Amino acid sequence: MSTQDTTDTGSGTRGIRLEAGEAELTLLPALGCRIGSLRIGGTELLRQGAKYGAFPMVPWCGRVDHGRFLDGAVQHQLPVNNPPHAIHGTGRDTAWRTARTEKASAVCTYDLADPWPYAGRVTQLVELAEDSLTLTMGIETIDDSFPAQAGWHPWFLRNLGGGGADVEIAFTPAWQEERGDDHLPTGRRIEPQPGPWDDCFGMPDGVDVTLTWPGQLELKVTSRAEWVVVYDEQAEAVCVEPQSGPPNGLNTLPRLVTPVDPLEVSTTWSWRRL
Repeated sequence: MSTQDTTDTGSGTRGIRLEAGEAELTLLPALGCRIGSLRIGGTELLRQGAKYGAFPMVPWCGRVDHGRFLDGAVQHQLPVNNPPHAIHGTGRDTAWRTARTEKASAVCTYDLADPWPYAGRVTQLVELAEDSLTLTMGIETIDDSFPAQAGWHPWFLRNLGGGGADVEIAFTPAWQEERGDDHLPTGRRIEPQPGPWDDCFGMPDGVDVTLTWPGQLELKVTSRAEWVVVYDEQAEAVCVEPQSGPPNGLNTLPRLVTPVDPLEVSTTWSWRRL
């Protein structure tokens, strides 16, 4: 069953509309395959605009130290798009191809290319249900093995309007990655600190973070991934970013994508009205 096209008012880009019960989602393949809108019963959950929504971070997550990473003895240089570092991958700046659409799901792909130095393919599956959204991303190599990461960067609205209170964030990480003055993890694990945060946390039993808009909505972000970045320093939105490795992980914790071992990661957002 085909979906209908719609227009994302934040970007002006034509998108794919998915529906399940009172949940409505707009996917924007041409704008980094980001979710441009997620509405529950008519209430928008995501900050609007071409830079926001919820975008895939691939083939790396967060910052890479000065844009440089090693693969064995070979050093590669990525564009420094957040000086002095490279940040959030190339997928968010790429037009993806739509492979399949149904009423409540879609599959999109894009081929890794310059400035990423390796050939490969990224696939994202978006599955909407009445009370949840599941995102699954895979990275396959076409030839050589290479280190990579994948994850998501949602911008959840701090306040849903209607006179409600600001969102509350609850989670119990095993540790916090100490953040240096350069915004990269130092390699030292510390006890979790109170916010505000722009920090990476370890959750070895899987990411499990609850966002509560008191009296309105509760949303849980879960994933089998063991890393999550929480960012709440902005007035308009908060970010809960499940990812397959920590920032600068291409250097500090490389996960190789090989012909027999692709990288796959998923996250589920489940919600209920309060």
